[in-house]
Amino acid sequence: MTQKPNPLSSIKVNGPIPAHLARSVIEETLRAAILDGRIPCGIALRQQDLADLFGVSRMPVREALRQLEAQSLLNVIAHKGAVVAPLVQGDAAETYELRILLESEALRRSIPLLEAADFEQAARYIDELETEHDYTEIGRLNRLFHMALYNKAPNQRLLRLVEDGLNEEERFLRFNLEAMGLGKLSQEDHRALLRAAEERDIERSVTLLENHLNRGVEVITRYLESAEPQRRKTSK
Repeated sequence: MTQKPNPLSSIKVNGPIPAHLARSVIEETLRAAILDGRIPCGIALRQQDLADLFGVSRMPVREALRQLEAQSLLNVIAHKGAVVAPLVQGDAAETYELRILLESEALRRSIPLLEAADFEQAARYIDELETEHDYTEIGRLNRLFHMALYNKAPNQRLLRLVEDGLNEEERFLRFNLEAMGLGKLSQEDHRALLRAAEERDIERSVTLLENHLNRGVEVITRYLESAEPQRRKTSK
């Protein structure tokens, strides 16, 4: 009987971790491994296994797992503990409906406070997206572009919720973007959104963002519906 590979074996820990940095190091290390797929969806993360891996007590591990749960990267399930969350949780339309509400409000509050450097950074992300072919990097750049326009919203709790949604989308795009056939169209949306934000046209910016996200949910919903029969077939 062959033994299943341990997903934690892909995580390399360089030397002892200072106690005051343990929680943040564990959180960032696990976050990166979840986002890039080294720790796949459905994997249960045991506190003692992680404590042994990082050479720390279970307390900073527990705190790191709580942070990752708050970012929607982990679900706590009875009798299993912290489990890596699915790429798209629940109904895609409902997920995007919530994102539209949160991101529209973040954009509305951020635009009056954005500076030239914010617009320049957002434009650089678009330029990189135009030439990038690595789907992992495309997901990351997409998240960074949106956060460049939202980052001046003064409500930090709102921004955390917004970034949680973008993190979930980033994970999904990393593993499904090529199959979905998405590409240059989204950059046209991004450029139009950036122009409206630069002009401080808040209502037009929000409308463009809503249209952009609605197109995204249509494409993702169609993709998930078309992929469902194949998933059922392979799961039998």
